[in-house]
Amino acid sequence: MSLLTVREVLPLTPRMVRMTFTGDGLTEVGNWPDQQLKLLFPKPGGSAEVSSSEDVGSWYQAYLAIPEAERPWMRSFTVRALVDGVLTVDFVLHGDSGPASAWAASAQPGDVIGRFGPSPDYARPLGTADLLVFAGDETALPAIASLLELLPGSQEWLAFVEVADPLEEQDIPGVRWVHRSAGEDLVSVVTTADVPPSAWVWLGGEASAVRALRRHFVGLGVSKKDIEFAGYWRRALTQDDAPTTDDLAEAQERIAALSE
Repeated sequence: MSLLTVREVLPLTPRMVRMTFTGDGLTEVGNWPDQQLKLLFPKPGGSAEVSSSEDVGSWYQAYLAIPEAERPWMRSFTVRALVDGVLTVDFVLHGDSGPASAWAASAQPGDVIGRFGPSPDYARPLGTADLLVFAGDETALPAIASLLELLPGSQEWLAFVEVADPLEEQDIPGVRWVHRSAGEDLVSVVTTADVPPSAWVWLGGEASAVRALRRHFVGLGVSKKDIEFAGYWRRALTQDDAPTTDDLAEAQERIAALSE
């Protein structure tokens, strides 16, 4: 577990802010598609640090051993970029009291949070199909954008990103933006796309939408092993809440996919 120090804060859109961080160990982290990490946000008067080894099991036990009133909030994020020891992470500003969003809304250079990961143990390669399909909401946008940057110019792809309104669009050529302000939703738009069963699919975002899209693509004949999927958040629930039956089923599906 390491600490990160905010180096720069850059507003991207009304609801998204980009931050760069420096910290110990970043230059040793490798580079692979869709890197995931845990960020730890200190509670008022508390610390973001967890003293333990880098082993996942011992680190998490040490984290749980911290009294709840002092235990930092932990949330999952995607690496937007990691170059020369500088980590870039994009934060969605939800306008609520969520710990990550609330912290990001007022963060300044010099602020400190905790980091665990990313780990190559969870690396998954990009697909090699003729057509790659990416779909998610704004929470998945950093991952989708970073994945698109890795594709060779000859690769065919489709990308769908649901955002609040046109002001939330970023300069990513070729993306089909889905606007909630216009009454659109990700599932309805993506399920009208012409996608062959030979495609490789990446899905991320709100958990129920991800599950619906995965069922759709499986129904089209896309092999389950060719669908990468992750529910990043749940309506009316946080990462601190207990998993639902659907969450547990999704976890089992992901474990099965990793073993194939």
